Amino acid sequence: MDPRTGKAIRLGRLLRPETGSAVVVAASHGVMAGPPAGLKTRQEIEDVFSHLRQADGVMVSPGMIPLIEKTWIGRDRPASVLHLDWKNHARSVYTPGKDGRGEGVLAQLAEISDVAACGIDAVMTYMYLGQKDTALEQEEIVRNAKIARDCERYGIALIIEPRSALEGIDPDALSAKVMSMYCRIAADIGADLVKALWPGSVEAFAEVTRTCYTPVLLAGGAGGEDPRSTLQLADDAMHAGARGVMFGRRIFRADKPANMLSALSAIVHEKQSVEQAMRLVD
Repeated sequence: MDPRTGKAIRLGRLLRPETGSAVVVAASHGVMAGPPAGLKTRQEIEDVFSHLRQADGVMVSPGMIPLIEKTWIGRDRPASVLHLDWKNHARSVYTPGKDGRGEGVLAQLAEISDVAACGIDAVMTYMYLGQKDTALEQEEIVRNAKIARDCERYGIALIIEPRSALEGIDPDALSAKVMSMYCRIAADIGADLVKALWPGSVEAFAEVTRTCYTPVLLAGGAGGEDPRSTLQLADDAMHAGARGVMFGRRIFRADKPANMLSALSAIVHEKQSVEQAMRLVD
């Protein structure tokens, strides 16, 4: 038996076979920045997750698994995605000081062998690059390469989200040139999917997807108050060559998360227009 078969099966659960694309809900923000609006309490988590069945995948942190495992169990359920990392980059509460390691650090929260035993389909890890302290960048490459090899060994799909350690400081950190380099590094390390931030325009994102031979999912970022802007962002990403979206707040903060998922699926899988998809929001 070959673990590549395991990867193929798990990726087939995440990327819809008929379209090769996915709408993934990212709901793991709490492990990095504390309780997010929309998922602050156990009751809010249970309420939101009861509306996520239409998602192609749902990502949580390790401690959330016992609480929401029913989301993944049964036929026609979302693929299970584990947020593998903790990080202290750019959080809004109790941000670490600039004391020589102020560019942020990360830690892996689970071993891939345990992930496989849990039945998880995919893991997502960050890859922060561009630190002024080159030892931190080296640590990130080594850490991600080990995760990639472990995922190959156990047949787990790997999503890497490459980020600049200087986001918010260097205006070029989200440029197409930098994002293309980071996404290509992620692919060459062994990512099965790359999650990428929006670099500001369809043209810039098209440059990122064109130069990354691994399928790219667009990260949602802040937002969610305006459904049309969420759908427009997804539509722009698909026109730029994305293979789907990996949105969090834009889905779980929506008035009707299930309706937002239907609308996003209409854009990602059915190539409907924003106007057509908006009819599904209400």
